[in-house]
Amino acid sequence: MFIIIVGGGKVGSHLASMLLAGRHRVKILEVDRQEVQRLGLDLSSEVIVLGSGADPEVLEATGIREADCLAAVTGADETNLVASSLARFEFRVPRVIARVNHPKNAWMFTTRMGVDVALNQADLMAHLIAEEMSVGDMVTLLKLRKGQFSLVEEKVAPDAAAAGKRVRDLDLPAECVLAAVLRRGQLIVPRGDTVLEAADEVLAVVHSAQLERLAAVLGHLPNP
Repeated sequence: MFIIIVGGGKVGSHLASMLLAGRHRVKILEVDRQEVQRLGLDLSSEVIVLGSGADPEVLEATGIREADCLAAVTGADETNLVASSLARFEFRVPRVIARVNHPKNAWMFTTRMGVDVALNQADLMAHLIAEEMSVGDMVTLLKLRKGQFSLVEEKVAPDAAAAGKRVRDLDLPAECVLAAVLRRGQLIVPRGDTVLEAADEVLAVVHSAQLERLAAVLGHLPNP
């Protein structure tokens, strides 16, 4: 894939390094000359472009008409939004991802403004912290569909409602799928007749609103 990154700060430079390691073609746009010099210490000069991602002429010269994706990750929401809108509506880039720095600006980062995926760092962090405080020993491994669903891992407690029961008999949330069970170093694909044992590590995809209910099935029973 050919990805254009707007913003050469810590987020942009790290993203560029990851994508290059994955053998993607990358161009990173940075308007600050000092930042460009810093980028040159870690990235090839062929990857770095001095210029603003909010300038259509710069984007054109960078080859945006051939880009598969644009990621606008500067520290300025207005720049990210302009770059995203240009990418989608002027240059028809198939995939546009934008960083939201100020949570109050999140309402603008929508498909109507050309943004397919808006990454609101403050909101994501707040939700992760809230989940860690509310779902006991459950670990969130991956967020899906803008945080609407989560891939989670939880160990079946000895006194859990699920211990010793078949999967088909569990009172699982409606929007929850058990993906795998790890038992004594073995991977088990859960079926309806699979019996969960204490200390099984269960991987599940579940709606974020039903995390607590899943934790109640797999985790410790509440004290009477």
